[in-house]
Amino acid sequence: MLLALDAGNTNITIGVFEGTQLTHRWRLRTVHEQTEDEWGILLRNLFALGGLELHAVEAVIISSVVPPLNPTLAAMSRRYFEREPSFVTSETNTGLTILYDNPREVGADRIVNSVAAYAKYGGPVIVVDLGTAITFDCVSARAEYLGGIICAGIGISIDALFSRTAKLPKVDFRAPDRLIGKNTVGSIQSGLYYGALGMIDGILERLIAEIGGPTAAPRKP
Repeated sequence: MLLALDAGNTNITIGVFEGTQLTHRWRLRTVHEQTEDEWGILLRNLFALGGLELHAVEAVIISSVVPPLNPTLAAMSRRYFEREPSFVTSETNTGLTILYDNPREVGADRIVNSVAAYAKYGGPVIVVDLGTAITFDCVSARAEYLGGIICAGIGISIDALFSRTAKLPKVDFRAPDRLIGKNTVGSIQSGLYYGALGMIDGILERLIAEIGGPTAAPRKP
């Protein structure tokens, strides 16, 4: 059994694998102040609810973009699972050749996204991840990580619009009833929603043109 942790700026996603099969998945908030014991208790409770045993975990792997959290998660792994965790870095043997100017600058989240996409679809392939930031990552047909694009995330845009204006309200991100807003909330929602779609579509068109050909179709199981 493999325990995989994906520590992002907003959430930590937890997955349990039996071989290549994902059997359990949970999502927790990324709380920097939590101790190794607090993380351990949370995971112990999740395992109990899922009918899993801690001692059944044979390995722990962590993808993290929150460096201050790494020592705490590592200590939790050692104490509660008695396993030394592996952290994904540019030096991890993932099967990808990283062609970034400085491979160490590539976040673990972008590496694992690219590995998963290439494993499922082959290449060339483009991965779009809508998280705290919106990232675009490109992998060639020869399993080369070519690089990508980083944009401000939707949540960041919402917070900035609310905090930097005097009269605009904070709104939820969702598809508006119509393109042309008939009130302030509708206008903001339309701008956020179609602004994000337009950005993603426009960037994808340019990336596909630069990669030089159609992206990969799903591989047959």
